[in-house]
Amino acid sequence: MQVAPSETAALNSYSPELRQQLFQYVLQLADTSLILGHRLSEWCGHGPVLEQDLAMANIALDLLGETRSLYQYAAELGGQGRTEDDLAFLRLAVEYKNPLLVEQPNGDFGDTVTRQFLFDNFHYHFLRELKNSPDERLAAIAEKAVKEAAYHLKWSSEWMIRLGDGTEESRKRLEKALDTLWRYSGELTKATTTEQALQAAGIIPDYAALLPAMEAHLEHVFQEATVPVPQGVFMMTGGKEGRHTEHLGYILAELQYMQRTYPGLQW
Repeated sequence: MQVAPSETAALNSYSPELRQQLFQYVLQLADTSLILGHRLSEWCGHGPVLEQDLAMANIALDLLGETRSLYQYAAELGGQGRTEDDLAFLRLAVEYKNPLLVEQPNGDFGDTVTRQFLFDNFHYHFLRELKNSPDERLAAIAEKAVKEAAYHLKWSSEWMIRLGDGTEESRKRLEKALDTLWRYSGELTKATTTEQALQAAGIIPDYAALLPAMEAHLEHVFQEATVPVPQGVFMMTGGKEGRHTEHLGYILAELQYMQRTYPGLQW
């Protein structure tokens, strides 16, 4: 991927400290989309109906497209000759900075829909603001991805409503999924030290400013789904700082197998 002269100049304008912070943050975004995209790809051929099997595969492909753009930018920021493949496949679990939510198991369809909705409600509103970033590369990536994220949020919102306001069994499964996954949703808007620094520099949006729109959409969906919004739940954090659940190790063992077994393999 060729870098435009204006983008190269922008990279050189960052201080070494800010450039390193941006590198770590772009990796975090890429890791998040990679891990969730991989999770959704595990549904391929196993969906409850063909239409939803294809829908989840398409969402996974959208996320992997976003992943590639982010890893390419991270490789340029890192400046150590690493490629997008190196960053995706040749790092240890503790070096991944994705939030805990996206690495949680697929479970049943209700678990996957709930995980997707909690992520989409953040992702869409975040990208809608990130496309205004003064960092041209981040803004361009967000400009493209937000169009896809709008569909993702529509899909997961509609399924939350259908499951919650559907049969007794579907509602029970949705409530079980919320009991398991809600505790991971708070990490999405809890800024790390790196995120706070980039927010202060005006490069990424302040998560607090996203909350009103996120909460309004969530409350609307939960009301339509006839399920209560969980209250007073202790939020689990640490994924964005490299402290993960045991699930990530299993994901990476599968995801990285070919590159680690045959380093530098090309098709």
